[in-house]
Amino acid sequence: MERFNSTPAADARRALLTCCRSPRWADRVADHRPYPDLDSLLAAGDEAAYDLTPADLAEALAGESLTLLPAGAYSAAHTALSAAHAAYESRFGHVFVICLDGVTPEEAADRVLAAIRSRLTHDPEEERPLAAEELRRLTRGRLIRLVHDFADTPVPQRAL
Repeated sequence: MERFNSTPAADARRALLTCCRSPRWADRVADHRPYPDLDSLLAAGDEAAYDLTPADLAEALAGESLTLLPAGAYSAAHTALSAAHAAYESRFGHVFVICLDGVTPEEAADRVLAAIRSRLTHDPEEERPLAAEELRRLTRGRLIRLVHDFADTPVPQRAL
């Protein structure tokens, strides 16, 4: 946490935008540093995610990419997923987001396809909070990995 807390604000915001593509979210999380521990950072990230306006959420979702299947997934799954993604994006105006943390690679294709098919039955008012929750869960996992990456980054040596 020390490294994340002490990084320059602009660098922290840039790094946080890799977790959630909402500038408002990244600014809020960066501006509340320092965090005493990872749990405090995660709580702040969750709170900032819950406070996203519909416009902020739309901006964050616009920066998301398609959920990818594991490299070994069969081609029929890729075809089905491509069609489902297109239908979802056409219906809701943004890519389908789902957090697959804790899902084994063998289960990923079935989980994504089942979820996208189920969520395609929603109307936009039903889907918006589900997409926001999945985005929050994705952001949380990315934030954990970001803090670990900061901890693993070597400190540059200053010239004497």
